[in-house]
Amino acid sequence: MTDPRQLWQPDPARFEGSPLAALAAAAGVPLEQDLLWRWSIDRPAEFWRAVWAHCGVVGEPGERVLVDGDRMPGARFFPDARLSFAENLLRGGVADRGTTNPAVIALREDGRREELSHATLQDRALRVAAWLKANGVGSGDHVASLLPNGSEALVAMLGTAALGAVWSSCSPDFGDAGVVDRFGQLQPKVLFAPAGHHFKGRVHDGLARLPGLKEALPSIRATVLVADDGFAPAGTTAWQSVLEHAPLAEPLPRLPFDHPLYVLFSSGTTGRPKCIVHGLGGTLLQHLKEHQLHVDLRPGERLFYYTTTGWMMWNWLVSGLASGATLVLWDGSPAWPDADALWRMAAEERVDVFGTSARFLDMCRTAGLRPGDVHDLRSIRAVLSTGSPLLPEAFDHVHDAIAPHAQIASISGGTDIVSCFALGSALLPTWRGELTCRGLGMDVAVFDPEGRPLVGGPGELVCRNPFPSMPTGFLGDPDGVRYRAAYFERYPGVWHHGDWCTLTDRGSLVITGRSDTTLNPGGVRIGTAEIYRRVEQFAEIEAAVAIGQDDGRGDQRVVLFVVLRDGATLDDDLRDRLRQDIRQNLTPRHVPAVIAAAPDLPRTQSGKLSEIAVRDAVHGRPVTNTTALENPAVLEWFAGFGNAQS
Repeated sequence: MTDPRQLWQPDPARFEGSPLAALAAAAGVPLEQDLLWRWSIDRPAEFWRAVWAHCGVVGEPGERVLVDGDRMPGARFFPDARLSFAENLLRGGVADRGTTNPAVIALREDGRREELSHATLQDRALRVAAWLKANGVGSGDHVASLLPNGSEALVAMLGTAALGAVWSSCSPDFGDAGVVDRFGQLQPKVLFAPAGHHFKGRVHDGLARLPGLKEALPSIRATVLVADDGFAPAGTTAWQSVLEHAPLAEPLPRLPFDHPLYVLFSSGTTGRPKCIVHGLGGTLLQHLKEHQLHVDLRPGERLFYYTTTGWMMWNWLVSGLASGATLVLWDGSPAWPDADALWRMAAEERVDVFGTSARFLDMCRTAGLRPGDVHDLRSIRAVLSTGSPLLPEAFDHVHDAIAPHAQIASISGGTDIVSCFALGSALLPTWRGELTCRGLGMDVAVFDPEGRPLVGGPGELVCRNPFPSMPTGFLGDPDGVRYRAAYFERYPGVWHHGDWCTLTDRGSLVITGRSDTTLNPGGVRIGTAEIYRRVEQFAEIEAAVAIGQDDGRGDQRVVLFVVLRDGATLDDDLRDRLRQDIRQNLTPRHVPAVIAAAPDLPRTQSGKLSEIAVRDAVHGRPVTNTTALENPAVLEWFAGFGNAQS
């Protein structure tokens, strides 16, 4: 592997007084990323206690840091700790914080702007908490949200967390079937919903769907409606009336480290999406580590990430409050009213850390946008990218046309860990096309099929040690069978993530895509089972397989192969009906870019469809399991399809 171009060098003067410098000094470790990483792996209890202390966690850590650290899964962090997630994020409202910076700047594509102080954010969150409590929500109960990325979703989440209740959200572009598949497993007591949401200059109605959703989710006792005009039809409660409730007066309860905070949804390849439970302590500690020790986020800095409330980057973003940052939220399309919208916003709001998807940055490149020539982007000191691999050419474009002075940090992790395995470092240079380093405390490696470590060659991304933000479990999986199968079946005792990547000899990573059957269009991971449940309703279709086809630019498009029943024809009408059904019931990201009729689909001897064989054949890669297939000859057709599309 040849050395790529170095695009950014760290400024040693910035490290003085940083949490990372304080942590390294207290531990007696030189302020060098590689040495810190090795110490964090070799001495995990020392490392995570130092993170608690130097990143400013509010709470009682207890005596023990790590119990059964040799078990994976099974290790437990801070088993005696007591803390409150909401207290840690809302502490900016306390007078001795000493900051006059706003807590939140919430923007919408139609020009609406709202700014909340720390005191106002705290007051609203405590009012929501009191209202939830008055409506029967308590510790461990589930609260669901369809709100867009505005201040209301943040406030509602904080109010939920203040009680020790569990927050889950889907973005409002999810179709009804996708929402019910997710929230139906939670039995939520309260639903927060929008009267409408803005996207690409249109206001999309949210009222018409509420009766059907409430019928399909009978556990919901109350629905809070967020509307610009304050309108709330019968059977709903207006957001404004919730904020008129007297704020919660009693101290926020401090709960165990593993107490549930979020349920996030990760799409599997079979059945309904998995309900992944994340604990409050692990989520907080991991995000503090990433924000302060990797992003070098400081109090008062403005943190922006383009995300919806249905993506785990929203959960990652809002934790920035615990580091004293000002959150900049964007509700709407990233390219409305024009493709320059987010860069114009970044200049006007003086954003320090700008996060977005690799797809958006590549769109800027292919469109020939040069925001740095048009806007004053000198405030941006770091550009973060995730969702899919950031192309080397997109690295170049950020450096040359957007913010030549800024650090470029491609980061990667996922919903499963609500955090990152690999990300940037303020101590290391940025290399073109690479993720700078492995996360502190994360023994990330690359394995070959036999479980042997690889350096310099492609393999499976794994993590060989426990870490605090591992899920506490899945809902509906009391014995942990599905949990262990999801992450530990391939390599027992080692987390297997399903990313295909290369670890370089300097400790950076190059991720090239997924190694499993999860689809990844635009960086949003999608399970095929949801698509199949929609397709199975069409009488014309006998069987189907969906894959993510690489587009050569670091992204994927969804391709749906169908086998038709006798007498059926795959015409434009059937394609349109398929796409319309998938869009309405799932999300726009589930909609196949290509729908093609195949003569047959590869099946194993037991009759199971082999998505991996289809994917590999389409991409021209060797299919390793042909002896297990009852009809391997059909792979020639899929290879021909891939050749024709390339």
